Amino acid sequence: MTINIIRHTSVDVESGICYGQNDVAVKDSFIEEATIVKHNLKKLPNPDVVFSSPLSRCTKLATFCGFEDAIRDDRLMEINFGNWQMCRWDDIDMSVWENDWINNPAPNGESFSDMYNRVSQFLNEVKSRSYTNVFIFAHAGVINCARIYFGKATFETAFDEDITYGAVVGFESCDI
Repeated sequence: MTINIIRHTSVDVESGICYGQNDVAVKDSFIEEATIVKHNLKKLPNPDVVFSSPLSRCTKLATFCGFEDAIRDDRLMEINFGNWQMCRWDDIDMSVWENDWINNPAPNGESFSDMYNRVSQFLNEVKSRSYTNVFIFAHAGVINCARIYFGKATFETAFDEDITYGAVVGFESCDI
C-alpha cells in the first residue's frame, strides 16, 4: 500500500503566528500553488480512497485536485495548540514545553504524543483495509507523525525536515 500525504497550500496568516487547528484561509496564491500540486498528483497512480482533514485549507485543495468527496476525518487535523492558537510565537510562554515538548500539552490543547496517537490510530485503520493507493490531504504535523509511524524519523527528529506547503510525501506500508 502506498500512502501519499499532501500538505495544504500556503495560509493567509502573518508569519510568526501559531494557528494550529484554527480554520484559517489560504493565500491569494492558492490557484498557482494548487495547480502545481494537482500536476504532481497526476503523476501518481489513481487513489483507491482519499481522506482529508476537515479544515478548509485541506478540503479546498482536495476539491481543487478533483477529490471533492474526500472523506473528512478529525484525526487528520493539525495539533491543537489550545490557548496558544492565533498568538505570536514570540509572545508564548514556552516553559510548559521546556522539559518535555513531546508529552506536555499546550494549555487547553494537546501534546505532540496525543497528536501522534490519533494519527497512528487513523493510519492503523487505513492499513487494515485492502487499499493500494491512498491520498491524504493534511498538515505538516500529520506528515511528521507519519514519518515517525513509518520509521523515517523519531519523535526527537520529527521536525528536522522542512515540509513545504503543497508537498506530497509518500510512504509504503511495508516501511514498518
